[in-house]
Amino acid sequence: MVNKVKLETKSYKDDYHEIYHGDVLQVLGTLKDASVSLIFADPPYNIGKDFDGLIENWKEDDFLNWSYTWIGECYRLLKPNGTFYLMNSTENMPYLDIWCRKKFFVKSRIIWAYDSSGVQAKQYYGSLYEPILMLTKSKRDYTFNFKEIMVEARTGAKRQLIDYRKTPPQPYNTQKVPGNVWEFSRVRFKMHEYENHPTQKPEALLERIIKASSNPDDIVLDPFSGSFTTSAVAKRLNRNSIGIEINKEYVKMGIRRLNLPSHYSVEELAKEKTQNKK
Repeated sequence: MVNKVKLETKSYKDDYHEIYHGDVLQVLGTLKDASVSLIFADPPYNIGKDFDGLIENWKEDDFLNWSYTWIGECYRLLKPNGTFYLMNSTENMPYLDIWCRKKFFVKSRIIWAYDSSGVQAKQYYGSLYEPILMLTKSKRDYTFNFKEIMVEARTGAKRQLIDYRKTPPQPYNTQKVPGNVWEFSRVRFKMHEYENHPTQKPEALLERIIKASSNPDDIVLDPFSGSFTTSAVAKRLNRNSIGIEINKEYVKMGIRRLNLPSHYSVEELAKEKTQNKK
């Protein structure tokens, strides 16, 4: 899947959102230094997934070197107070984590945990989570809107426990900032947000990231947009967005979800749900 042929890049945009149909490194190279407040990257994991004919099949060294190159570009594009969320497989993340520490500050190592109704491994423990790194350029100067992402504090609040460490003693808080284990359901076929994409991420996960690490009118970049969930949630939360995607069918999803002008007809952009069984 590593592209070595220069592709013609196409762009679809309005005043607030832009989609680039092209190779990620070619497009990233055209964007301005320190121009983006938040980056969410969910790149290929090199575990053999089939993205409508584009199959992950790198040699490990080639995959890692390619990853280091585009991550370096993301560092260049990020504002001094910006934040970068990086996802990858459990196999690859240790290599990426060590490399990223040379450039970024690692603020959190997040686990997105989910259940699975499918067949699990029978000779080892099946994977039911994906790791996410929260990376910043600055050690202390970065956006984190903790009040926007508070969740229910299940322990003390539900049991109505009293915190006797306080003077006078008081009930435990009913809300808290989420920890680094996030439980969001994977996107299922019958869900309204489902798109025909094999690795679609849930809107709830992106909503937490965008609310926490950006502000209205900030630019949010997703260099591997896929089903364009990042851009769609950014639009709903009044952020600007830039999405990059090499697959034409996925680009059409983004054009529809963001309602951008294009040469495609309404019929070509229509949402058709097909259950992915690969």
